[in-house]
Amino acid sequence: MNFKSRLTIAFICAGLLFPAMANSQESKIIKPTKITKDDAAGMLFERDDVTETTHPDGHETAEVTSMSSSDGKFHSGMYRSTKTRFEISEPYGVDEFMYFLSGSVTLTSKDGSVMTVHAGEAITMPKEWTGTWETDGFEKIWVVHSSDD
Repeated sequence: MNFKSRLTIAFICAGLLFPAMANSQESKIIKPTKITKDDAAGMLFERDDVTETTHPDGHETAEVTSMSSSDGKFHSGMYRSTKTRFEISEPYGVDEFMYFLSGSVTLTSKDGSVMTVHAGEAITMPKEWTGTWETDGFEKIWVVHSSDD
């Protein structure tokens, strides 16, 4: 088979192959992620992919990631914590939006200023924040952006 024949066959195959590849890309449907009223009322923590942790100080947490962006820099989900108090001496590390569904958290910034966030309120935590985080327990919806992978 000469070069021209092989080239013709290659173009024919490419014409058959590339549309199939394009169709496989088109068939991947991307949809929004929803946290329903029932999810927000705590049902999200009943999912199989919930991560439950008992921390060294004894407090317990549960977390579910509802969405992760394709570039790995944006995530959202829900988080639950029991009573705890801890110091954040290194910068928080990510920019995070938090909407509190239940409970509250008291944040004491490094400069001594105090902010209490209650259920039905939201905050945006800058990645550079340091201070004390104290709570008797809470549930929140969170959205995190990190410029790091």
